[in-house]
Amino acid sequence: MDGTAVVLCEGHFGDTGGKTAHGLARHTARYKVLSVIDSTLAGRDAGELLDGRASGIPIVADLGAAVARHGRPDYLVVGVATHGGVLPKALRPAIAAALGTGINVDSGLHEFLGDDSEFAPLAAKSGARIRDVRRTPPRSAMHAFTGGIHAVEALRVAVLGTDSGVGKRTTAVRLVQALNAAGRPAVMVGTGQTGWMQGAPYSLILDSLVNDFVSGEIEHQVLRAAREAQPEVIVVEGQGCLTHPAYPGGFEILAGARPQCVVLHHAPARRHYDGWPAFPLAGPERERQVIELLGPFRVAALTINPLGLGLDEARDAASSLEASMGLPCRDPLRDDLGPILAALKVPARGTAR
Repeated sequence: MDGTAVVLCEGHFGDTGGKTAHGLARHTARYKVLSVIDSTLAGRDAGELLDGRASGIPIVADLGAAVARHGRPDYLVVGVATHGGVLPKALRPAIAAALGTGINVDSGLHEFLGDDSEFAPLAAKSGARIRDVRRTPPRSAMHAFTGGIHAVEALRVAVLGTDSGVGKRTTAVRLVQALNAAGRPAVMVGTGQTGWMQGAPYSLILDSLVNDFVSGEIEHQVLRAAREAQPEVIVVEGQGCLTHPAYPGGFEILAGARPQCVVLHHAPARRHYDGWPAFPLAGPERERQVIELLGPFRVAALTINPLGLGLDEARDAASSLEASMGLPCRDPLRDDLGPILAALKVPARGTAR
C-alpha cells in the first residue's frame, strides 16, 4: 500500500465522470482512502450514495475539510475521468493547495500535471511527487506480441461492454473476488488508470500506449500473471466497447489476451453511447455478434449496470436479457455471481481446454 489518500472528484461523484473515484471508494489495495472531495455532496457517505451501503468514507467539501478531519494525507488522487482526459478547472485549486503543502498528487488524466507550469514548481518547492499514471512508457520498455499467449494454462476471461464508463472494471474486480471466494484462484489484468490506482499487480494503461505495442503489452501482462501468480483464472478488464465511435476498445484485448470466455456488461437504461447522443447504442445482441465473429471467443454470461433503473426494473431487465440471449445475467454489485462462475466453466487444474 502506498499510503493514505483523499480522492478529488469535485462536481462529479455519482455520475460517469467520477468513475475513478467510484472505483477507489469501492476497492483499492494501493491507498487507504480517507474521504472524497465533492462540495455538492458534502456530508454524504460515498458507499451509501454509490451502492446504498455505508462505507465509512465521507464526502467532504474541500481539501481543508479533509485535512481537518483526518490529518494530512499522503496523496491527493484525481478521481475524475473526463472526455479527452483534460483537467477540469474546478479541480486546480485543490491540486495546487495539495502540492504547496507537500501532499503527493496522482492523476490518471491525459493532461499531465507534471508538465503544468503552475503545478510543477509547487511540487519542486515542497518536495511533493506528481505521478501522471497515463504518461507513456518509453518504447524500449514495451513489448511486441509473441504468440506466447497460447502457452497460458489459466482460463482467460475478458470483461467487455456495450459502452464506455459502464462498469467493466467493477465487474472484473467482483468476478475475481467471487472466484477466489469460491476457491478458484484468480487475478485481474487491469487495462486502465483506475485499475492501476486500485493496485492491480498486473496492469497496463491501454489508451496511452503506442498502438503497435498494445496487443503485446496485454499479452505480456497476462503472461506475467500466469507465471507469477499461477492462477486458475485470469480476468482481463475491458476498455470502451467494440462498436463505440470514439473509444472502440476491445479489439486489442481479444487479440492479445485470446480469451476463451467473455462476460458482456450492459446498462439497460442507456439508449446511446455515454456523452454521444447522436450515436444509438448497438446493444448486447450486436456486441455479442461482433465479438464472436472476430474469433473463437465465447460470450458466456451477461452482467448489468442498473443505473437509472429501480430495483424491480433492474431485475426485470436482467430476466429479459437472460431470456432473449440464453445466458445468465446478474448485477455484479447486488447479486450472487454463482451462475456467472458456472457459465465460465473453469476446469480443474491440468485439464485440457
